[in-house]
Amino acid sequence: MLYLAYEAQRAAFLPARLMAGATKAALSTLPDAAAESRPVRTLAAACEMLMRAELTHVRPAFGIESIQIGTAGYDVVEEVTHATAFGSLVHFRKIGAPAGPRVLVVAALAGHFATLLRDTVETLLPDHDVYITDWFNARDVPLAAGPFGLDDYIGHVIDYLELLGPGTHLLGVCQPCPAALAATAILAERGSDCVPRSLTLMAGPVDTRSNPTAVNDLATSTSLSWFEDNVIFTVPMGRKGAGRRVYPGFVQLTAFASMNIGRHISQHVTLFHDLATGEDAEAQVISTFYDEYFAVLDLHADYYLQTVDRVFMRHLLPKGELTWRGQKVDPSAITRTGLMTVEGERDDICGLGQTMAAHELCSNVPAQRHAHHLQLGVGHYGVFSGRRWRQESYPMVRNFILRND
Repeated sequence: MLYLAYEAQRAAFLPARLMAGATKAALSTLPDAAAESRPVRTLAAACEMLMRAELTHVRPAFGIESIQIGTAGYDVVEEVTHATAFGSLVHFRKIGAPAGPRVLVVAALAGHFATLLRDTVETLLPDHDVYITDWFNARDVPLAAGPFGLDDYIGHVIDYLELLGPGTHLLGVCQPCPAALAATAILAERGSDCVPRSLTLMAGPVDTRSNPTAVNDLATSTSLSWFEDNVIFTVPMGRKGAGRRVYPGFVQLTAFASMNIGRHISQHVTLFHDLATGEDAEAQVISTFYDEYFAVLDLHADYYLQTVDRVFMRHLLPKGELTWRGQKVDPSAITRTGLMTVEGERDDICGLGQTMAAHELCSNVPAQRHAHHLQLGVGHYGVFSGRRWRQESYPMVRNFILRND
């Protein structure tokens, strides 16, 4: 019922957004002197805020069309290398540019699209040959495609590594860090040539028993049946995935936004002020972030519930009890892969030490191939995007990949 109510609310609010758009368009036709007056700019800003008061369910574009390497510019073409019913492997091909070490970025399936990592990818591109896991919105996956669980997620990462071949570096961001570690361990135990040369885990829940956050406390204080009864819904008729059980992206966004509601309100007040006073460049920065933040995707119910259960409730990976399709996942089997972890000092989603726990699990990686970076002054998103990511964390990651290439 909640999903139906959400859809009904969006439909009911649509005329108001359309009216706001029409009003803003009409204001833009006024003579310059009138259009730039404070009352008109304020009205236009109010219309813009009303138009933006919605969530979208369509993947935004990465929009990375070119990069600069030194003094030379190169075009970038986004190509789908492989696809299943649940996601695709996207390659950012740099036309005429040196490729650099090949890196597979594993994006989270946690309520946002892979494009949330646009800054991560754009920063990596000048020095690397970048691929990314681009997960599809569960509400757009036909029921006939079958279920998708945590084992399927790990299986996709393994398949992509085998498709890319020997010499690939793996970089997991946030939620998929346990899956990236598991995929590496499985390939290592197989003795596969496709085991990654390096594994970089950034702000991910390898062991959530370390400095638990509010997200972790919710998981450990609530039963799995509560999650299934209260946050799992069925995609309504009229969608491609009608009948599929999902954890809706709008529920996930509500939960995350409520953790920092004061900051989000403050940012929107600032956005309105910037629009009303003509601070267009400042307004664009905030608008771009929220265009991405309010683009949400639904998670497959099996994947969500299994992740809550195995990663956040029972801590199977750090306890040595995680299995993949009946096979025990043993990180100590990893011997030929360098391991780097990155955490944010102010991360309130993934607590300090939760990602670094991977080092103890990978006990047979030579000491000189371990690295850890604590990025000061950043929260969760600052670990993989923003100025400090580009200027401080990324050089550490780049050098680690190069040393292990």
